[in-house]
Amino acid sequence: MAFKENFLWGGATAANQCEGGSNEGNRGLANVDLMPLGEDRYLVGTGQKKMYEFDEKYFYPSLTAVDFYHHYKEDIALFAEMGFKTFRLSIAWTRIFPNGDEQTPNEEGLKFYEEVFKECRKYGIEPLVTINHFDCPMHLVKTIGGWRSREMINHFLKLCKVLFNRYQGLVKYWLTFNEINMILHFPFVAAGLYFEENENRTQTTITAVHHQLIASALATKMAHEIDQENQIGCMVAAGSYYPETCKPEDYWQAICDNREVYMFTDVQARGYYPNYAIKWIEKRNAKIPFEKEDKEILKNNTVDFVSFSYYSSRVSSSDESKGKQSESNIFSSAINPYLKTSQWGWAIDALGFRSTINELYDRYQKPLFVVENGLGAKDTVEEDGSIHDDYRIEYLKEHIQAMKDAIEQDGAEIIGYTTWGCIDLISNGTGESAKRYGFIYVDRDNHGNGSYQRKKKDSFYWYKNVIASNGEEL
Repeated sequence: MAFKENFLWGGATAANQCEGGSNEGNRGLANVDLMPLGEDRYLVGTGQKKMYEFDEKYFYPSLTAVDFYHHYKEDIALFAEMGFKTFRLSIAWTRIFPNGDEQTPNEEGLKFYEEVFKECRKYGIEPLVTINHFDCPMHLVKTIGGWRSREMINHFLKLCKVLFNRYQGLVKYWLTFNEINMILHFPFVAAGLYFEENENRTQTTITAVHHQLIASALATKMAHEIDQENQIGCMVAAGSYYPETCKPEDYWQAICDNREVYMFTDVQARGYYPNYAIKWIEKRNAKIPFEKEDKEILKNNTVDFVSFSYYSSRVSSSDESKGKQSESNIFSSAINPYLKTSQWGWAIDALGFRSTINELYDRYQKPLFVVENGLGAKDTVEEDGSIHDDYRIEYLKEHIQAMKDAIEQDGAEIIGYTTWGCIDLISNGTGESAKRYGFIYVDRDNHGNGSYQRKKKDSFYWYKNVIASNGEEL
């Protein structure tokens, strides 16, 4: 049997993409609340367009999302019906500290997550909690510039201390920062960064991510001190780059692009900045803002496991004119002519998933946790209410088989697998609802209209059987 008896099958969400209830329970304003639907979303997310307040010209999908805030009992019951062993979700920082700099946490927010975790435990579901999934209090963005300020470390650790203490015995699997490398591609979303004209963006970005890396290491230390049962992971947006051709320049570009994916995870898993990363930073007229004990902090507090997202592989070309794979794919990539693509232009590559797993396991020699994998697609509700999403089943079947091969044939160690958007939610890249990932359909359109009723898709029953057979029946 490829998968161990205690393999953690489940699904994944993020507070800003599913929770809603943004003006309830004394919750404060977060950067992700201000990500609009439409073409300006990319400009805001990349820190090129300043949006620190709501503008009535825009629709902001995260404010309601799919309203998990009011539906969590129903949703968790549906996850339990599928047989979930784990459910990955994130904490909305501004539910716990509405401004981020308060001394005492907001009890209403703490109570909400406590109820969610208890509901999971009721069904034997292990919560997997991302502490920071693209979430920064806007008060801290406005007053100190988000993660460009070292003060953020203490604000983050104050949040962690509250979470580790309050949820001891309810949560033992934690991820510090979601997709830490996304700061290079979506810096406002990842770290609350807006860039002023003529600013050295690389320096600002490296300063911010260094603060996150120190915060992650200190949170790892704290988690282990508070409860020895805690398991702490890092998280990277993965997906191997292939050279476009066997031209040496294309191969070299693939090496460089892959290094750019892994350089911050190298710090979290190995405990130091690799030489290539130091050179990458120097070449861009930037430097790492080390303080006295930073190197020791990073060295002594590496993560217990490495988690990652995988949707598709990517292609590196030494020809800069090759451009982006698609508008909604935040990572640049040349087109791969050997692969089919999703409705949003993302390459579908199950063997690339196996390659990525091997690349990560060879690199870190730590247990892996697949915490995002899935297919964004448009779904049609038939007259009888059924939803036939064979395309999603096909995608997941191929990818689970590839994961199985990586374990059985290649010897990779994998703790668990959570599909992205187990219930339909808001797309991070585009802000759409029409780009659906879930086993559970939510009746909501791109502009928030709908009954928010939940419906099971065909994939719901298929995944239920996959879990029941521990991955033996695909």
